[in-house]
Amino acid sequence: MSKKIMVVDDSRIVQMQMQKILSDTEYEIVACCQNGEDALNMYDQIQPDLVTMDILMPGMDGLETARMILKKYPQARVLMVSSLAYDDTVDEANSIGAKGFVYKPFDRDQLIGSLDKAFA
Repeated sequence: MSKKIMVVDDSRIVQMQMQKILSDTEYEIVACCQNGEDALNMYDQIQPDLVTMDILMPGMDGLETARMILKKYPQARVLMVSSLAYDDTVDEANSIGAKGFVYKPFDRDQLIGSLDKAFA
Protein backbone atom coordinates (compact mmCIF):
# COMPACT_ATOMS: atom_id res chain seq x y z
CA MET A 1 0.00 0.00 0.00
CA SER A 2 1.36 3.41 -0.91
CA LYS A 3 2.15 6.09 1.63
CA LYS A 4 0.18 9.32 1.09
CA ILE A 5 2.32 12.44 0.78
CA MET A 6 1.10 16.05 0.84
CA VAL A 7 3.55 18.50 -0.74
CA VAL A 8 3.48 22.06 0.61
CA ASP A 9 5.64 24.34 -1.54
CA ASP A 10 4.87 27.56 -3.39
CA SER A 11 7.09 26.43 -6.29
CA ARG A 12 5.26 24.41 -8.96
CA ILE A 13 8.69 23.31 -10.21
CA VAL A 14 9.46 21.66 -6.85
CA GLN A 15 6.00 20.04 -6.80
CA MET A 16 6.56 18.62 -10.30
CA GLN A 17 10.09 17.47 -9.42
CA MET A 18 8.77 15.56 -6.40
CA GLN A 19 5.98 14.00 -8.46
CA LYS A 20 8.51 12.84 -11.05
CA ILE A 21 10.91 11.43 -8.44
CA LEU A 22 8.18 9.62 -6.50
CA SER A 23 6.14 8.38 -9.47
CA ASP A 24 7.51 4.82 -9.37
CA THR A 25 7.92 4.45 -5.60
CA GLU A 26 5.79 3.43 -2.62
CA TYR A 27 5.13 7.14 -2.02
CA GLU A 28 2.09 8.75 -3.65
CA ILE A 29 1.55 12.50 -3.76
CA VAL A 30 -2.13 12.97 -2.95
CA ALA A 31 -2.17 16.77 -2.68
CA CYS A 32 -0.06 19.85 -3.39
CA CYS A 33 -0.54 23.13 -1.53
CA GLN A 34 1.15 26.45 -2.24
CA ASN A 35 0.86 27.99 1.22
CA GLY A 36 0.41 27.20 4.89
CA GLU A 37 -3.25 28.14 5.08
CA ASP A 38 -4.17 25.69 2.30
CA ALA A 39 -2.01 23.02 3.96
CA LEU A 40 -3.90 23.34 7.25
CA ASN A 41 -7.26 23.04 5.49
CA MET A 42 -6.17 20.14 3.28
CA TYR A 43 -4.53 18.22 6.12
CA ASP A 44 -7.88 17.88 7.89
CA GLN A 45 -9.48 16.42 4.75
CA ILE A 46 -6.65 14.20 3.50
CA GLN A 47 -4.90 13.02 6.69
CA PRO A 48 -1.69 12.23 4.74
CA ASP A 49 0.97 9.86 6.06
CA LEU A 50 3.59 12.61 5.66
CA VAL A 51 3.82 16.28 4.70
CA THR A 52 6.83 17.78 2.92
CA MET A 53 6.94 21.41 4.02
CA ASP A 54 8.78 24.31 2.41
CA ILE A 55 9.76 27.08 4.83
CA LEU A 56 9.61 30.28 2.78
CA MET A 57 6.08 30.72 1.42
CA PRO A 58 3.65 33.61 1.09
CA GLY A 59 1.50 34.13 4.16
CA MET A 60 2.16 31.64 6.94
CA ASP A 61 5.66 30.16 6.73
CA GLY A 62 6.39 26.44 6.83
CA LEU A 63 7.71 26.36 10.39
CA GLU A 64 4.53 27.95 11.74
CA THR A 65 2.37 25.67 9.58
CA ALA A 66 4.27 22.59 10.77
CA ARG A 67 3.93 23.76 14.37
CA MET A 68 0.15 24.08 13.98
CA ILE A 69 -0.25 20.69 12.26
CA LEU A 70 1.85 18.94 14.90
CA LYS A 71 -0.03 20.65 17.74
CA LYS A 72 -3.38 19.44 16.39
CA TYR A 73 -2.07 16.06 15.15
CA PRO A 74 0.87 14.99 17.35
CA GLN A 75 1.28 11.78 15.32
CA ALA A 76 1.76 13.73 12.06
CA ARG A 77 4.99 13.34 10.11
CA VAL A 78 6.44 16.56 8.69
CA LEU A 79 9.60 16.66 6.60
CA MET A 80 11.00 20.15 6.08
CA VAL A 81 12.26 20.91 2.54
CA SER A 82 14.10 24.19 2.10
CA SER A 83 17.08 26.07 0.74
CA LEU A 84 17.35 27.73 4.18
CA ALA A 85 20.14 25.53 5.47
CA TYR A 86 20.94 27.51 8.61
CA ASP A 87 21.63 25.68 11.87
CA ASP A 88 19.01 27.68 13.77
CA THR A 89 16.36 26.85 11.15
CA VAL A 90 17.19 23.14 11.33
CA ASP A 91 17.22 23.32 15.14
CA GLU A 92 13.80 24.99 15.18
CA ALA A 93 12.41 22.38 12.77
CA ASN A 94 13.71 19.62 15.04
CA SER A 95 12.36 21.30 18.18
CA ILE A 96 8.81 21.45 16.81
CA GLY A 97 8.92 17.77 15.86
CA ALA A 98 9.90 17.64 12.17
CA LYS A 99 11.08 14.20 11.07
CA GLY A 100 13.97 15.58 9.04
CA PHE A 101 15.25 18.25 6.72
CA VAL A 102 15.84 18.02 2.96
CA TYR A 103 18.01 20.72 1.44
CA LYS A 104 17.12 22.26 -1.94
CA PRO A 105 18.17 21.51 -4.53
CA PHE A 106 17.66 17.81 -3.76
CA ASP A 107 18.06 14.68 -5.84
CA ARG A 108 16.17 11.39 -5.92
CA ASP A 109 18.40 9.63 -3.37
CA GLN A 110 18.21 12.51 -0.87
CA LEU A 111 14.42 12.78 -1.07
CA ILE A 112 13.66 9.07 -0.92
CA GLY A 113 16.29 8.51 1.80
CA SER A 114 14.73 11.25 3.93
CA LEU A 115 11.22 9.89 3.40
CA ASP A 116 12.37 6.36 4.30
CA LYS A 117 14.03 7.70 7.46
CA ALA A 118 10.88 9.65 8.44
CA PHE A 119 8.87 6.41 8.33
CA ALA A 120 11.52 4.25 10.09
